[in-house]
Amino acid sequence: MNILVLHGPNLSLLGEREPHIYGTTTLADIDKELDRRATEAGHDLKIYQSNWEGQLIDLILDNRRWTDIIIFNPGAFTHYSYALRDAIAAVNKPLMEVHLSDPTKREEWRHKCVFEDLPDVQRFMGMGVNSYTAALDAAFARAVPSAA
Repeated sequence: MNILVLHGPNLSLLGEREPHIYGTTTLADIDKELDRRATEAGHDLKIYQSNWEGQLIDLILDNRRWTDIIIFNPGAFTHYSYALRDAIAAVNKPLMEVHLSDPTKREEWRHKCVFEDLPDVQRFMGMGVNSYTAALDAAFARAVPSAA
């Protein structure tokens, strides 16, 4: 299975940005662990981080034929980026939406999610870095076993 992992704005600062909310694990540490787990399970990952909405849209569209599932931490784009939502809808791939914290337990403006009405979306939030590994495990569970 091919899995596209996208990290949205400000996630490059994980490990130093508001550690009381996001923890002390760096994005490089998260990527390394996801890659290790995927390799052991026989799956391929492409991993990107961008602070730019348009670049994230391009990555989704450019990888539409390669990827089987998208794991995405959209950061603040979760709450207002209809352009990203439409890109994900257009490629018609399952979305594993990831958040280190639980947006529904934070400021009121974080409660809205533009992705939640997509037909095949699962949300993994409030588990710190385990939100990513839970999303990856859910992606693995969707893999079709290869014929022997």
